[in-house]
Amino acid sequence: LILTYSSGQCTFVLDHFEKQYSTELGDAWSTIREVLTYPSCWQHAVLLNKFSHTADLEDTLCAQGYHPAFRGTLPYLPRSLKCYVSRTPRRFPSQKHQSGKLKEYYLLNAASVLPVLALEVKDGEDVLDLCAAPGGKSVVILQCAHPGQFHCNEYDELRSRWLKQTMESFIPHPLFNLITVSNLDGRQIGELKPEFYDKILVDAPCSNDRSWLFSSDIQQATLRLLQRNELSVLQFQLLRSAIKALRPGGSLVYSTCTLSKEENSSVINLILNSCSNVIPVNISEIAKAVSQEFTFHSDTQQHELLVLPEKGRAWGPMYVAKLQKM
Repeated sequence: LILTYSSGQCTFVLDHFEKQYSTELGDAWSTIREVLTYPSCWQHAVLLNKFSHTADLEDTLCAQGYHPAFRGTLPYLPRSLKCYVSRTPRRFPSQKHQSGKLKEYYLLNAASVLPVLALEVKDGEDVLDLCAAPGGKSVVILQCAHPGQFHCNEYDELRSRWLKQTMESFIPHPLFNLITVSNLDGRQIGELKPEFYDKILVDAPCSNDRSWLFSSDIQQATLRLLQRNELSVLQFQLLRSAIKALRPGGSLVYSTCTLSKEENSSVINLILNSCSNVIPVNISEIAKAVSQEFTFHSDTQQHELLVLPEKGRAWGPMYVAKLQKM
């Protein structure tokens, strides 16, 4: 098997995506393909850190053409959450990790904030971020609310260290001491902590379309595509575990950064068909409220969103679905 690269992309992966996504997404795929294959048009949002940012930073961002990504019409939008985006692709300089010093902002794909907005965490709730590394969504949760108990879990040891460093960079020490960071197997948390959490985020391991297209080596690209079919099994198991760990009446958000139907709506449908104690939650209001900043796939159910990258709004891919435990 010979793989070739064009402008840094792995054509073997691109061919695979071409076959799958032209079928699943129809005409939308050609526009998405254009964005995914040209990193120069990718955009970065600037999430301000409420624990350390200054008013000067907001002024600087506005002077450079940035504007708030999320406006007041959202069903859930804490005033403490501030995320800035620009219509033109540009990268605000990233800040280095310095021990004992908090960063003022976090650079991320703006679509990464949507799962947290769908989760609607309130002060005092017990929250689990099941697959938390590198820590961006955990940071967003803490910008929104002050959970009662906050448990950030990451099974992979190397990524777990990365998660800890992210938290240390953004969260003041007294608050960081109240957060549990673990590297447990997420498939077992339901047994270890049954009916323990009010809110759970399952930002599942997935076939990350952006990074897979630029797989660093040929063997890795081949291996990833061979393992792709196994991911939906893992995602299902993680969701089953999360449902066990959820209190009755509690809610769960599932998210991925892939366009793949098999890892998105198919996994959620399998859960809804096999777990009689969960129901879908309508999140279509979120899409309406942020339609100026994001492009959504029209062929989704009310309990799910799929952000499609396009030029000038190169956010995503990001799939989000919400469930509630009866």
